[in-house]
Amino acid sequence: MLDIKFIKENLDSVKKSLKDRGLTIDLDSLLQLEDSRRKNLNELEGLRAEKNKANDEITALLKKKQDAKSRIVSMKAIAERIDQLEDNLKETEGELNKLLLVIPNIPHASIPIGDATKKEVVRTWGEPPKLDFKPFTHIEISRNLGIIDFGAAAKISGSNFVLYKGWGAKLERALINFMLDLHTKKHGYTEVFTPFLVNRASMTGTGQLPKMEEDMYRLKDEDLFLIPTAEVPVTNILRSEILEEKDLPIYYTAYSACFRREAGSYGKDTKGLIRVHQFDKVEMVKFVKPEASYDELEKLVRDAEEVLQILGLPYRVVVLPTQDISFAASKCYDLEAYACGVDTWLEVSSCSNFESFQARRANIKFRRTAADKRPTSEYVHTLNGSGIALARTVVAILENYQQKDGTVLIPQALRPYLDGKEMIS
Repeated sequence: MLDIKFIKENLDSVKKSLKDRGLTIDLDSLLQLEDSRRKNLNELEGLRAEKNKANDEITALLKKKQDAKSRIVSMKAIAERIDQLEDNLKETEGELNKLLLVIPNIPHASIPIGDATKKEVVRTWGEPPKLDFKPFTHIEISRNLGIIDFGAAAKISGSNFVLYKGWGAKLERALINFMLDLHTKKHGYTEVFTPFLVNRASMTGTGQLPKMEEDMYRLKDEDLFLIPTAEVPVTNILRSEILEEKDLPIYYTAYSACFRREAGSYGKDTKGLIRVHQFDKVEMVKFVKPEASYDELEKLVRDAEEVLQILGLPYRVVVLPTQDISFAASKCYDLEAYACGVDTWLEVSSCSNFESFQARRANIKFRRTAADKRPTSEYVHTLNGSGIALARTVVAILENYQQKDGTVLIPQALRPYLDGKEMIS
């Protein structure tokens, strides 16, 4: 969330950021509401002071056994006006908050301006495999090996769900354990295991609500949501907390299943593992001091990259433009792994810096040390990144490691998690 004071003092910058994002939001209505709120508050504070003064005068008159009726009548009129202003203020602040919740974060000055076609490749790693045969797609490979049953998943749940079987299920579990081990043992993250259902406050705190509610799975009889990513519960671990500077940075990593309705038509007809309603992901979340957040973003990207490097999957890092970053992000890098069967680059990780946007919504602050002359309490910066996401990583492994005889080599790093098995056949 952007602070209303920041919006008023940087109105041209906020308008430019909305234009760069390709959005139109009525900021004039927002500022009118804020002006009304401020006038109500000023009058209310004045009347409260006047009421306190009248109380003192009435008490003094009564002690002297003097007539206080006229002063009591005037105080009652003040009290009625106070009640009216308090109701008005509550309503105005509610409307103001609704408008503030739909204003996106300010894109960082370093990212490209425009739509998805403007994304820029920052670097690449590895080379796409050169096969001496026409590669199969992951759908064909999984069917031939009997490791994924899309038909059974559709029967159980519907289209765009997945049922892993046998070595397919073991491969999924191996990937999750490998990534959690890497992030906890080498990269310094603390592992957490969170609920997969969260309340509205949690979804609002990280920016999924109210903007993207139609893409979320919500329980019918309770105001709870299936998580779209572990970013939501992990970030909300520290909601409404004040941290100490000495405890920052804080790194968490978590496995979770992720649930997304993909209400837009773009997800409706995609087959296989490319776009599914439920998928597994290992997430990395950071809480850091503001001055360190962009260095921490680069480290976050490198942590995600190392997963792909160890797995031997060619990938590229792209920086997303203003109209392609998420609602809450200031800057975002995507990691795209190459898959030779579908002959395309697949997004397997997004690493974002939200600056103080989420922390303001979720009220996550930290205290500077007494020796520091800056404010004693301020918002942390939050970051998160996929470390990394399945099922597209499975696509890349199956397609890039496929052999001419239809088998699939298992990446070296995963073999200890699969009883030393070297090949799925």
